[in-house]
Amino acid sequence: MITAKVELTQPLRQQRQFVTQTGSGHHALLDDAAGGTGPKPIELVAAGLAGCTAFDVVTILRQKYHQKVTGYEVRVEADQAERPPQVFTAVRIHHLVTGFEIDVAALEEAIRLSEEKYCSVGAMVQKTASFHTTYEIIEDKTEWTKPAQGAGVQG
Repeated sequence: MITAKVELTQPLRQQRQFVTQTGSGHHALLDDAAGGTGPKPIELVAAGLAGCTAFDVVTILRQKYHQKVTGYEVRVEADQAERPPQVFTAVRIHHLVTGFEIDVAALEEAIRLSEEKYCSVGAMVQKTASFHTTYEIIEDKTEWTKPAQGAGVQG
């Protein structure tokens, strides 16, 4: 079971700042645009979607396809309905993968598996929003992180 609670931080003031505590014991501030001391709750949904698919994709790339991922970023942009409830109506997800000789087919399959099978946040958001997913692969050129080639013992 997933749990969370929020508590108004300054109940005698007009601000709408809350502190949230997750079931796993982590804390964060929530706020609105006027207060500006923490993310809005809907921003956490976008961040949750980015994190959910990121965990899936990097795990699949590394464990199933043995890809040498040295950097990874997921960017999410979401359009909202104009009227309440202002659910997401369209979501753009961009995966930026850095590594050595990343296989395009492996990345595409990892993204597909995340979107169609594993990402629980994505499954919920897809109930109201269309998804448009893109990706970019950057070849890592860092010399010291490259796999050793031809390393042998000399006597």
